Amino acid sequence: MADQAVPECPRCRELEAVILQLETKLRDLEDRLKGPSPKRPVEAPSPAPVKKPTGRKRGAQPVHKPQLKKWLPRERVTGVVDYVPGSCSSCDKPLSAEAGPNDASPTIHQIAELPKILADITEHRGHFRTCVCGCVTHAAIPAKVREHSVGPNLTATITYFAGSHGMSKRGIEEVIETLFQVPISLGTISNLEREVSAALEPAYREARNAVAGAEVKPLDETGWKEAGRKRWLWVAATMTTVVFLIHPRRNFDALKHLLGKLAGYLVSDRWCIYDNWDGEFRQLCWAHLKRNWDKQIDRGGQAKVLGGQWQAVQKQVFELWHLFRGGGITRAELDLRMLPHIESLSIVLEQGLRSRDSVLSRFCGRLLDGYPMLWLFVSVEGVEPTNNHAERVQRRAVLWRRKSFGCNSEEGSRFVERILTVIQTLRLQKRNALEFLGQTLQAHREGRAKPTLCPTR
Repeated sequence: MADQAVPECPRCRELEAVILQLETKLRDLEDRLKGPSPKRPVEAPSPAPVKKPTGRKRGAQPVHKPQLKKWLPRERVTGVVDYVPGSCSSCDKPLSAEAGPNDASPTIHQIAELPKILADITEHRGHFRTCVCGCVTHAAIPAKVREHSVGPNLTATITYFAGSHGMSKRGIEEVIETLFQVPISLGTISNLEREVSAALEPAYREARNAVAGAEVKPLDETGWKEAGRKRWLWVAATMTTVVFLIHPRRNFDALKHLLGKLAGYLVSDRWCIYDNWDGEFRQLCWAHLKRNWDKQIDRGGQAKVLGGQWQAVQKQVFELWHLFRGGGITRAELDLRMLPHIESLSIVLEQGLRSRDSVLSRFCGRLLDGYPMLWLFVSVEGVEPTNNHAERVQRRAVLWRRKSFGCNSEEGSRFVERILTVIQTLRLQKRNALEFLGQTLQAHREGRAKPTLCPTR
C-alpha cells in the first residue's frame, strides 16, 4: 500500500516558529557577549607588473609631428601658401608651375592661429543742435538702444562660459576683459544671466515636454545649495534631450514636477520614491547595484561570498549585453542566453534571504521583491541596464557645484537649470550651443519667435 501523506499539525508550525525566534535571539546575545569582531587585515594590493624601461621620456616623442586632430574643410581655410618645385630634383630641368595630369595631390599641413580678438564697440551719440531762434534740439538715443550695453553674441559667450564650463562670475569677468578687452562688472554679468534665463524659458519648457513624453528616460538626482539651504538637482534624459530641475525636496512631488506624468520606461537607482512608478515599466540600475554589493563584500562573511558570486555572474550578464549592443547576437538570442544568469542570481538572493546575517537578508529580500525590474533591458528596445547616461550628462552640473557651492537665490537656480538643460541638450544633438544662445537672445530682444531646441523629425 502506498504511503499516505500525514497532514501537518498547525500547533507544530507555531512551535517551530517560536523555536526559530528564540534561536535568533540567542545568537544575537552570543554576538553581544563576544564583543565587536576584530578588524580584518587589509590585504595588500598585488604589485603592478614590472615594465622594461624603454629609455624614452614620457609624453610625445621628438619624432612626433604636431598636427590638428583632423584637417578642416576647404571653406574653413582662410589662407593658402603653395610650395611648388621649380626644377627637377634629378636632372635640374625647369618644371611647370601648373599641375600636370600625372601629378599627385599636394601634401597638406594646416596651422590654426587666433587673430587679435577685440569686441566691436558701437557708440551711439545723441547730438544737440541750436536753431537761429535760439532753441536747442536734442536727438535722444532711442530707449530700445539704451536698454542694453552688451550685444547678444557677447552675452551668449558669457553665459556659455558659465553653463558649459561652470566658470565663476569673477572668472568670466577676467576672461572677457583679457580676451575681448571689454571691462564688465559682476552686477552686469548677473543681469545678463537673468535676461538669458528669461529668454531660455520656452526652450526649457520644450525640453521638459519632450522628456516627459519620451518612451524611455533615465533619471538621477544629486545635492545642490540655494542660499545655503539644501536643494536637489534632478536630471532626466533621453538620447537627444536633457532636462534639469532644482527642487527643495527629494520626494515624489519633485519627480512629478520634473516629468508632469509618470509614463514610459524609467531607468533609476533603488531610491524609495521611484517605487511609485509602475514596476512593469521600471529598470533598476545595475551600476548602483554593483556599488551596493561592494559594500556587502566589505562586510565579510557570507555577504562577501554571495557578493563575489553575484558580481561574477553580473560580469557575464554585461558581456552578453555588450555582445548584443555590438551586433553579435539578436535580441531573441540575448533573451535565451540570459535565462541561466537570471536563475543563478535568483539562487544567490534566496541564499542571502535565508542568511543569519540580518543586514544581508534584508538586502537580498528587497532585491527579490523587485527582481523582475532588473531584467527589463533584455526584452524592451531602448532600455539600458544602467542610468549611466543620466549620470554622464549630470557630470558638468556636479563640477559646477564643486566650484560654486550652488546658487544664492531662486533666480540663480532657474538660470542653472535652464542653461544646463540647453547646453547639454545641444551637446547631445551635436549643435553649436553658442550660436543657439546668440540667436535665442536676439529673438528675445526683438520679440520674435525663438529657435527650437527639440526639432521634430
